[in-house]
Amino acid sequence: MKIIPAKRSIATFILLFAFCVDAFPQDASSYKIYQTSTKKTITIDEMIKALNKTDAVFFGEEHNDSVSHVLEATILQKLNEAHLKQVALSMEMFETDCQNVLNEYLAGLIREKNFVVDARAWPNYKDYRPLIEYAKTNYLPMIAANAPSRYTNMASRMGLKSLNQLDKVGKSYLPPLPIDTATGTYLTKFDEIMGGHAMGGLEMYQAQNLWDATMGWSVASFLKTHPGFTVFHINGGFHSEEKLGAVAQFKKYLPQASVKNIAAYGSEDFNKPDWNKLGKMGDFVIVTNCSGTKGF
Repeated sequence: MKIIPAKRSIATFILLFAFCVDAFPQDASSYKIYQTSTKKTITIDEMIKALNKTDAVFFGEEHNDSVSHVLEATILQKLNEAHLKQVALSMEMFETDCQNVLNEYLAGLIREKNFVVDARAWPNYKDYRPLIEYAKTNYLPMIAANAPSRYTNMASRMGLKSLNQLDKVGKSYLPPLPIDTATGTYLTKFDEIMGGHAMGGLEMYQAQNLWDATMGWSVASFLKTHPGFTVFHINGGFHSEEKLGAVAQFKKYLPQASVKNIAAYGSEDFNKPDWNKLGKMGDFVIVTNCSGTKGF
């Protein structure tokens, strides 16, 4: 599916100003950013500098962490400014078969309420709206990166082989089949979260890999046709922690690409970093005072 940037309008500059005022966290004491390679606390600007010349940046969030949502919008803006407006926004929250609807909204062709319905926006769409409106205002390309839920449901019920029954149109919304199923550390983590395969069977894990592979493939496909861009991809934390899941799948599709990940989670005490934990999670770890729900 073709991905196009949004169109400019006079009103967009007014929207941009309003967004910029609200985008930055009002209280920096609500979060800490740790650079795991140096074991130091850094600022957002220092993190943006460290992300220079990175092809893909994966942000793993807790889906209802309000502080992280504000930081995501801030990071997108700063990446766009630092990377000479060659930034694309990629989101788990939209599925590949909704790319055209997303393009139509970015281009100003359809109303927001139609976009929300037809693109099957998440119930907490308001948390992601600043990101989408910033992309629209600055005509950044957006990637509807996730696998259609009807296909992850197929995989969870009948396994990945069931996807071979799809027609050409259905398969066009997914990475090339067969989907590689990750084992080792990722499978162990999944088993720990799910309480073992007895809780859902191997098919549940295969569906997880379809989810990851589609996001990794979506980001890689964009970069193949847009050299020089940086993609800022947002997904639930489990998908990209330790550079497993979607990050590992992305590297399979585009091995030469550079990628860094940001892991964000809430904690009541974020001033005492546990480096045994943080060091494994990502290149950068953002700890907020807002405990949310980590997404698969």
